[in-house]
Amino acid sequence: MRRIIIAITGASGTIYGIRALTLLRPVEDVETHLILSPSALQTARHEVDLEADAIRALADVVHGFRDIGASISSGSYRTLGMLVAPCSMKTLSGIAHSYNDELIVRAADVCLKERRRVVLLVRETPLHAGHIALMEQATRNGAIVMPPVPAFYARPKTIEDMVDQTVGRALDLVGVELPHVRRWQEKGASGGVT
Repeated sequence: MRRIIIAITGASGTIYGIRALTLLRPVEDVETHLILSPSALQTARHEVDLEADAIRALADVVHGFRDIGASISSGSYRTLGMLVAPCSMKTLSGIAHSYNDELIVRAADVCLKERRRVVLLVRETPLHAGHIALMEQATRNGAIVMPPVPAFYARPKTIEDMVDQTVGRALDLVGVELPHVRRWQEKGASGGVT
């Protein structure tokens, strides 16, 4: 069983983490471990038509935000890595500085020290120098900073198409390939191939 940690923070874009969980549900050999911040639940109330229990039900395992003794807080507990979708600036700051005061940052820190992939869908714009410095430090620590920028070569027709393409590419980086991701130069993508 391959395990992947999905963390949803309070930045706008909770749909990214929710879609990651939804797209991974039918993947039989992947077990999802969810961490939801309190701010994520508050943001989700404004952005999606799902209650907290419905979001939690999408995951195989749900961990408490403050449970720094959870299985995923130890390097001996094997995972593929972690997707933080969306990643707030507060969470980015914690990851950049290894400030492990809650489970999202602790789990990311563990993945980084074990040289596992940590993909951060950083969700803020515009950026000031402090934000950019945090992204640089997180990258130096081993994280992959991937702002959720839509790929228009995939010819998205809906917001869901854009979200799914971004989530699919992020999961690629963690090591889970989904069949619906449209790739450059493949059938249906741009570059003269249709």
